This record gives sequence, C-alpha cells and structure tokens, in this order.
Amino acid sequence: TSQGCSSCPRADAWLSQLVEQEALWRNVVPVAFHVDYWDRLGWKDPFGDRSYSLRQYEYKDSGRIKSVYTPGFVSNGREWRGFFERTALSVETAEERNLKVELDSEKGKVRAYFGKEGKETKGLILNAAVLGFGIEPRPSRGENNGRGLKEDFVVLGMSQSERGDGEVLETQLPKVDRDKAKRLGVAFWVSHRGDPSPIQATGGWLIE
Repeated sequence: TSQGCSSCPRADAWLSQLVEQEALWRNVVPVAFHVDYWDRLGWKDPFGDRSYSLRQYEYKDSGRIKSVYTPGFVSNGREWRGFFERTALSVETAEERNLKVELDSEKGKVRAYFGKEGKETKGLILNAAVLGFGIEPRPSRGENNGRGLKEDFVVLGMSQSERGDGEVLETQLPKVDRDKAKRLGVAFWVSHRGDPSPIQATGGWLIE
C-alpha cells in the first residue's frame, strides 16, 4: 500500500476492519507494507521503504504474484484478489502450530522456537515487525491531496534473525518512533531465507 496511491485508502479501510475480528492474531496476522515507488507523485509516504518495495518485487520474481501494483494483497504467500472480487478472506486455523515466540519487551529481544522432531528447520529465518494502529495522515500533495486517511497494521520497522539453528531463532525488535501511532502491535513469522512467503505466523498487541 501507499499514501500516495488514490486506490489504496479503500483497501486500507478494509484491512482496518480486521482489528475487530475474533480471528485476529490467532488465524490471521495482517501486515501492511508501505512501498516507496509512488513517492514520485509528490507525496513522500513517511512509512514507505525501499526494502518493502523490493519485497513485493521478490514475490513477483518468485512467481507468487503476477505483477507489482497497489493495493496488492498476498495471503499465505500467494496473490489474493478477493478484495477486488469482493470475496471473503479465508481465516482457517492452521493444521499445525509449531511456532512459539518469547518477547522481552524491555530489552527488545525476540526468541522463537519452531519445528518439531523430524521436521526440517535449517535455512529458516525469523521476521519481526512492529505495527502501528490508528494512524490518520492527511497528505498535502499527490493523488490523496487533502484527503483524511486512516491506517492500521502499518509496518513501522522490521528485523530478521541473524543467527540461530532453525529450531531456535533470535532477533531484536526493531526500534521505532512510537509516537507515530496510537497503538502498537507486533507480528512474527518464519520463512525460508530468500523467500518472503510465511510458513507460520503469530502476533499480538504490544503492551507498554
């Protein structure tokens, strides 16, 4: 998504309604990456990041999405067109729940335990994102000039594990400007190195 894209506010509003869903954090872990390639239209998205744009291109290069556009949805590692076709998002419970995450919020240390006996765990990385809620920008330029927006699940910062044996993964929670959002959440997911698709994910509200 992007604050510079006139088609995105409706999709952002759709994503925001997941805040009140009972399935939140258990069956669905929404994450909104703001890309930077619409900044050229005159409004620089304060949450846009080149690495998030490259993440979307990585999905395309792997054949998991057909093209790069906004608003763009990926569900369980695959392109999801349900928003445009007005079909419900599937929030079925995962068959296996092998991911356990411990967070030391004071030190910002994240440790995840993943896998079980006989399951391949090498080459896995842990992704950690701090999410912002209740963000209400009003762009002064670009396609959404003067339009009041409302955004939730915005990635304020992201980190990945740099060490671990696949079964135990560790990283630091990214440092973010907490004043940019009214409420904070966290999302964690395990993926293969070089592949952005999540294998399993979890998340929750970040308690101050």
